[in-house]
Amino acid sequence: MAARRQYRGGTVPFPLMAVAFGTVLLSVAGCSGEGAVATAGPPTVAGPSRPGRAAVRAAAEELARAGTARVRTAMEMVSGHTRVTIEGRGAFDLARRTGRLRVTLPPGADGAPPGERRLVRELVTPGALYMRNRAGVPDDKWVRVDTTGLPDGNLVTGGATDPVTAAQLLRGAREVDYEGVTELGGVRVWRYSGVVDIERAAAGAPPLARRQLKAAEKGFSGRTVPFDAYLDEQGRLRKVQHRFTFAADPDSPPDADYAVSSTTALHAFGTRVRITMPGPGDIWTGKIAAP
Repeated sequence: MAARRQYRGGTVPFPLMAVAFGTVLLSVAGCSGEGAVATAGPPTVAGPSRPGRAAVRAAAEELARAGTARVRTAMEMVSGHTRVTIEGRGAFDLARRTGRLRVTLPPGADGAPPGERRLVRELVTPGALYMRNRAGVPDDKWVRVDTTGLPDGNLVTGGATDPVTAAQLLRGAREVDYEGVTELGGVRVWRYSGVVDIERAAAGAPPLARRQLKAAEKGFSGRTVPFDAYLDEQGRLRKVQHRFTFAADPDSPPDADYAVSSTTALHAFGTRVRITMPGPGDIWTGKIAAP
């Protein structure tokens, strides 16, 4: 089992995943499962110019150079025989660390009628997450969340790990293994696996990302998170999966742990990205009614 990551205080801190898990008993969906079987062994063709661990740690810089991209996300949570999946699609300005996502919840979650899937709009910015179409909030209003104050640093709070945060987390990569060459969407990629140290990632991140990662560092016990990263020939991150395992209660047995697998995939680099931020009058400041 992956390294156990436990939230202090015993409360699941990510609203979208929490409401999905609490509402749905079983929802099975794909997690960007494209690609061929990897070829193990040492690299036999040209790949990222840096050695494996250096290339993985440099993923954030390479994405910033790439400018923009379209994004697909999938977050799967498992506890015992219960499984739920949240999927998202959107686009990001990787240099400005700003993007938009449309996140689809499992059927019946967050106050949706049985069999229907609620679509939540999200805007991701440095230090803040905006969500619209949440249960208990007027349809024309956004909810703003300060991500630097979240126990997980918004690694999973919004039901998705945005590509910038996912790449920044790789700054703490260690024990990196080369797993071989495969293809994603017709693009040749080099796969690496290992673990990331959140404290090390925070120490190496720029100021805007450091506060967010430090929030995650303080909110978890333990230090490491397993990952699989896929880089193209230019060293750009094409897909990354992080696997978090934590206990809902500090005294709960191991079989009560929640396992969260978060996958983020990028494609169509250079795509045009336009993001309109909500004004002060568009932000909901009232109470959020229970669904």
